[in-house]
Amino acid sequence: MWVRKTTGMVFANWAGWPIERGEREARSGSMMLNIPTLWMVFVANYLALGLIWAYVARSYPKFEAARFWAGASFLGAAGATLATLHVFFPETLLPLMAGGTVMIFAGCLATSGINRFYGEPTFWRHSVLITASSAAAMLFFIYAYPSTGMRILTYSLGQMLPFVLSLKLLLSSDEGRKSPGARLAGIVTVVIVAIYAARAIGYFAHLGGEFSTIRSNPQQSVIMLVLMFLSLAWNFGFLLMAIDRLRNEVADLALLDDLTGVGNRRHLLARLSEECARSERSGDPFALLVIDLDGFKGINDTYGHAAGDACLQHFTLMAQTRLRPGDMLARTGGDEFCVVLPASTLREGAMIARRIVSVCREDAEQCTGADIPVSVSIGVAQWTREMGAFPDRLIAAADHALYDAKKNGRNCHAVYDPAPPPPAPDYTEILERALEAQASRKLETQQDLRKTA
Repeated sequence: MWVRKTTGMVFANWAGWPIERGEREARSGSMMLNIPTLWMVFVANYLALGLIWAYVARSYPKFEAARFWAGASFLGAAGATLATLHVFFPETLLPLMAGGTVMIFAGCLATSGINRFYGEPTFWRHSVLITASSAAAMLFFIYAYPSTGMRILTYSLGQMLPFVLSLKLLLSSDEGRKSPGARLAGIVTVVIVAIYAARAIGYFAHLGGEFSTIRSNPQQSVIMLVLMFLSLAWNFGFLLMAIDRLRNEVADLALLDDLTGVGNRRHLLARLSEECARSERSGDPFALLVIDLDGFKGINDTYGHAAGDACLQHFTLMAQTRLRPGDMLARTGGDEFCVVLPASTLREGAMIARRIVSVCREDAEQCTGADIPVSVSIGVAQWTREMGAFPDRLIAAADHALYDAKKNGRNCHAVYDPAPPPPAPDYTEILERALEAQASRKLETQQDLRKTA
């Protein structure tokens, strides 16, 4: 670095930026961070984010999005490092071009992580095409047709395009659930796209001065500081998305049976409470099936618990093939299952029960060798107004029907049909009989008195 003094001016050849020595420029220079310093802060920022995501990826190997976001952060640090080399090689723009290309690919990688988070395919061709096209355009506007404005426009478009493509996923619901982290990341994405668009428009419209990274200027310094803050907020949104996803998975596991993968007793009771409350408001009935595997204790004692577990899993698969969309199968414990049939009558519940019994019979007929046949008994009950918002009353009614199925020889179904209440007494007839008896006694008394007289 060499310094040449002239009247009131110092020229520093460190990146070729003129620094006036006057009081006004000195004050503005002290208030403004120069571009190389900001690039170094970018490097530290991206490295820290990369280490965080690398730790998350290592701790949760199945969380594929974390690997993409870790790679994007490390690539962002590499791109910022390459851009910083322009300080040491001010005569060429290749470091800035290389750094910008790497950072565009980092943006593509980050948006690919969003795709993986939502289970969407990763479009590597799009990422390579965007990155290669941006690099070729920047090279063209450096050597073939030198134009700072077109370079800014090319880089801005290269960064904006993958961000725009990710907006639909970020602002949509994840399995019907609204994620605060995705909403934050979506808002930050919109702001980042707006900043890149404003930077390109501002340069061509000459609004607020120069927006180039070649020379330090207040506009570019503010933009880089804001982008640095937004990159942190963007990754914080991703972290909230990950936490929300893991929390939902833990909540779902608490409602599922480990062996069969269907709902457990807690999930069943919650669903029954919802259905009872809905039916109490609307008056629409729903049905419940209580299922018991016949002779399951004998299967465990004869073939072992592993065989018993296999029978439970096999029955779960068979039963699910006979249920309708919206019906809920749950294992309540041991060899007992329940099926909630929303918006169904007792007759429709009996039809579903008959189908489940039939598929088990057909499967048993095809058993050969060491295969273990499975048979079931099913009790069917329908919600009524008298049951109200108490699921245990409906379960008791279905249990009563299940006992009837067991008494009828098992491997069948029975419906709950409460005995009709005794007819109300005819009080008019009773009163008439009482009056007749009283008149008869009075007549007998009078006759006795006459005989005595």
